[in-house]
Formats: sequence, C-alpha cells, structure tokens
Amino acid sequence: MAEISGNSAGLAPIGVFDSGVGGLTVAREIMRNLPNEHIVYFGDTARVPYGSKSRDTIIRYSQQIIRFLRTQQVKAIVIACNTASALALDEVEKEFDLPIIGVIRSGARVAAAATVNRKVGVIGTESTINSGMYDQLIHEEDPGITVYGKACPLLCPLVEEGWLKDPVTETVTRRYLDELLEAGIDSLILGCTHYPLLRSLIAGIVGDGIRLVNPAYETAKELERLLIQKNLINTGEKAPVNEPYKFYVSDAADKFKRFANSILPYDIETTRKINIEEY
Repeated sequence: MAEISGNSAGLAPIGVFDSGVGGLTVAREIMRNLPNEHIVYFGDTARVPYGSKSRDTIIRYSQQIIRFLRTQQVKAIVIACNTASALALDEVEKEFDLPIIGVIRSGARVAAAATVNRKVGVIGTESTINSGMYDQLIHEEDPGITVYGKACPLLCPLVEEGWLKDPVTETVTRRYLDELLEAGIDSLILGCTHYPLLRSLIAGIVGDGIRLVNPAYETAKELERLLIQKNLINTGEKAPVNEPYKFYVSDAADKFKRFANSILPYDIETTRKINIEEY
C-alpha cells in the first residue's frame, strides 16, 4: 500500500464502516482515545446483516463502501465489522492505496496474551466463525491455545432492533454461551462489533472469572499506532472543523441517528442517506 504524506494529511478524517450500528462501538473508542481525529462513518443499514452472506458479496460491499469513503478524502480506513475484516480485508488491501485495518487481529492478540488456562472463546457471526480467522491469528500467537468458536446469528439483529436489555436477548445470549462455559474458557472475544453493546449482559452471564476482550478498544489503539507510524496523526494544532464526525447510511437514517445518539459521547445532528450501489 502506498503511504499518504503531506503536511495536511493528518487533518484528513478516518473512514470507518460496518454493516449497521455495531461499528459505532469502534467509532466510540476512536472518539475516546483519539479525540483530535475526525471520522466519516458509513453504516450499511440497507444490507445488514453481513454474517450470513457469501465472501464474494462481502468483498463487493466493502469495495463499494471504500470507494465512497475515498470521495470523503479519508487518510485511513477501519473496517469496523468482524465479518468484513475476516472475508474482505486481504482483497481490499491489495486494491486500495491507503492504510486499512480490521478488528480481528488486535482482539486475537490480546486474547492470546490474557488467557491463563489457554482456552479462549469467540462469539461472532456465522461468516466470522466459519472463516477461522480468530483461530488462525490466535494460534500464530500461541499454537497451544484451544479456541472455541460459537456463531450467534440472532444477536446482531437483536442489537440492531435496540433490544439491549430485553429478556429475549438475555435468554438467547445465555443459550449461546452455555456451550462455551461448559468448555471452561477463561477469556471471551466479543467477535462482532455489535456485541460490546451487550457487554454488561454478557458479563452478568459469564461471571467475573472470564475476561471479556473488546476488539473495538484494541482496534482504536492499533489505529493510533498506525497513524503515528505513518505520520498521519492529528496533533490538534489546527482548530476543529465544524463537523468533526459525519455519518452516512444506506437506509433508515432517522433510526440510525436515534440509536447512535443513545451510545455515542457526541450528539449527531445529521445522518445522510446515500445510494451505495452507485459506487
């Protein structure tokens, strides 16, 4: 990938995208940990969920979204979606000449370092779990770790619906996690960016003895290291722009805005709907 350079490069925004609202957990961590950075966020709300779709489809969606984000003069892109990170990251890195990171590698690294009994659980979409990416990356850190993956296809739509504390969501989550708890894991990767929104619910189910690994936070820290390395960090020397955070979706803009305003440390005034199929 070609490196972006120039005196104004650091002032350019970060592009962040996800299948829907889940990637807002990554955007939230970027806001907290890199407060000088500007963000352009795209949520593919018309085509959510990604987890049950084919690799070719996810690659095509990711290419379209990155082409749109390029029109916003972004300096780097965060794929804030585990499914797209697992299935499309390698392909889009080859195609586009700017830094692109996903959310899987950093979470795998932290989980491998955190586990004591070397039993790590991963929950995610069907595509993420079936890709085996977490298994591969964790085993690169420590081949002796046993990885227990569990696809949880119902959790993403429940989060999108806003049922974060609903008894139905708790029942479904508990049923998914029973298998991992029986396996004796001591670390659990929240392998979908929607799942940190269920963190308190999940923590209540698994108890204090299991460490929850949130790839959203780890990805924000990885992004910081990348921006420093490539001399793209926004040092805050310039006055902030009027709209430091911009949000775009492919459908249901008002619903997205209401949800985002309930979880972000920043009030969104405008969410713009675009036709992503044009890109």
